[in-house]
Amino acid sequence: MLNLQKITPLDTDYLESLGFVWHTDNDETAYISDELLIISEEEAESYYEATNALYDMYVEAAEYVVENNLFHEIGIPFNLVEVIKESWENDVHWHLYGRFDLAGGLDGKPIKLLEFNADTPTALFETAIVQWAMLKQNNLEEEKQFNGLYEALVDNFKRLVTLEEDVSTFEERYDGWNLLFTSVKGNSEEENTVRLLQHIATEAGFETEFAYIDDIEFSAEDGIFYQDKNYELWFKLIPWEDIALEESDLAMLLTNIIKNQKAIIFNPAYTLLFQSKGLLKILWDLYPNHPLLLKSSFKPLKGQKQVKKPVFGREGRSVSILDEEANDVESVEGDYDNYKMVYQAYTELAKDTRGQCYQAGVFYAYEACGLGFRKGGKILDNMSKFVGHYVKL
Repeated sequence: MLNLQKITPLDTDYLESLGFVWHTDNDETAYISDELLIISEEEAESYYEATNALYDMYVEAAEYVVENNLFHEIGIPFNLVEVIKESWENDVHWHLYGRFDLAGGLDGKPIKLLEFNADTPTALFETAIVQWAMLKQNNLEEEKQFNGLYEALVDNFKRLVTLEEDVSTFEERYDGWNLLFTSVKGNSEEENTVRLLQHIATEAGFETEFAYIDDIEFSAEDGIFYQDKNYELWFKLIPWEDIALEESDLAMLLTNIIKNQKAIIFNPAYTLLFQSKGLLKILWDLYPNHPLLLKSSFKPLKGQKQVKKPVFGREGRSVSILDEEANDVESVEGDYDNYKMVYQAYTELAKDTRGQCYQAGVFYAYEACGLGFRKGGKILDNMSKFVGHYVKL
């Protein structure tokens, strides 16, 4: 039985003062749950260890894809293969952060990987800022969380310069590189998430600027410019697969910018390998029956309940739960149906007494560093709620 503790919810004025403006869903219900999920120190430690192990496995699987030229097999757009190889082979292309979605880990249930949101993960603001504020506003001990995400990002920004675990040499190595942060116009959630990351990078010691994507100039020979200023480092909260499919000219420009060493982009292009759910099948091939993995294939699994999902997709869209005969028993419509599909063995999410399902999200920034939960139906969609946590002995 899940251990949930009722709390006084953060009021909308306070949330907006933090910059968190997406606090209310389309049906006028609160997006942030008024309950905390109580977990043990052992459960928190298990999430930490599992996520670190999974990241190492992802690196091995991505290396396998690159070495064996399996880009097409896992659904990578052909016009990004070159830039993925370029970014993979040079250490300066540092993976800033990502989020693992995990089933289990509660009530003694084993942790199982569902997928890795490695390129443009959501719930950063919620995990790093909002759930900390939930404890503070309810007079709970703020350190009683598995949540060092903010501090981990500060250090990982410094590693863009030091390229090693030790960040103490950042100030002597930092040579005034400018870091430009970008989102699309008209999406307040994405923009404020990017502005949070900009704030963290500024705290780390970088000179930073924010600009919308439409206001930036790209040159294959000279790099990335905003208001006639050149930026050596560029963070974009725009998925690489969207750039490949919807902005093919930009994909070519970015490939040449990286090849000509005119800018470094975050998250790197190779994170699309991690982002592809096709890598779940590669992981199963490399680590069959690993306790953290669920059987995954590009063909329907015989004789077992499973989840069918596109190699690229978000918010549960175009995802179906299939029974043992591969019949559709539950699904969410979406616009990702044309992508290649992956079939992953079904695993039950933890449920509360009302039948709501809970899924863990663990952020990774050099190491596992921040835990949060979402609750909703069997397929978590854009109406799922964010649930904070509290660690008790």
